[in-house]
Amino acid sequence: MRQPANTETLFIDGPAGPLECVVEDPASDRAEASGDAFAVVCHPHPLHQGSLHNKVAHTLARAALGRGAPAVRFNFRGVGRSGGAHDEGRGETDDLLVVIDWMRGRHPGAGLWLMGFSFGAMVALRAATQAEPAKLVTVAPAVTRFHADHPASPTMPWLLVQGGADELVDAAAVRAWAAAQTPPPTLHEMPGVSHFFHGHLHELSATVAAFLA
Repeated sequence: MRQPANTETLFIDGPAGPLECVVEDPASDRAEASGDAFAVVCHPHPLHQGSLHNKVAHTLARAALGRGAPAVRFNFRGVGRSGGAHDEGRGETDDLLVVIDWMRGRHPGAGLWLMGFSFGAMVALRAATQAEPAKLVTVAPAVTRFHADHPASPTMPWLLVQGGADELVDAAAVRAWAAAQTPPPTLHEMPGVSHFFHGHLHELSATVAAFLA
């Protein structure tokens, strides 16, 4: 059985105050090698109890750890012990870029796997052009609920996972939005699955891990 990851909780200086981070490093020699990459995971909406402890965000980090890549989950400004206040995705994009830069300093030369869920998926998309991840994963991106400007279509390998019975983010709207992107993402729709992937987190993890491979 794979050993638990080495976990460290720390704070880094963000644009609006300290950013609370949980950094995990693979602890098992049986974790599949990542090819020298690290993952940054963005949580769902801060005003709807979204935080780095969200189960989907945790699942995304575990998928990266299973491929041998260290992963960081962090709280956006105003969440948990992070300073500042919610900024409708604008300031949160700045928070994300700071965390990415910090991880690049910790893992020089490693590729970035950028991942996000719901609101966090849209923040990841907004940052993708500047951050230039090696791979991008967006889970249930809140395309109809995001108040900031929609980002440009990313050009790197991009996986979009969507629950077919999502009660918060309309699956048909996500499907149409994805088809309009140039180039479009690889879309994996999970029929009958709700927004928080209740009962389907293992399937989500396997889907993301296969893409990261």
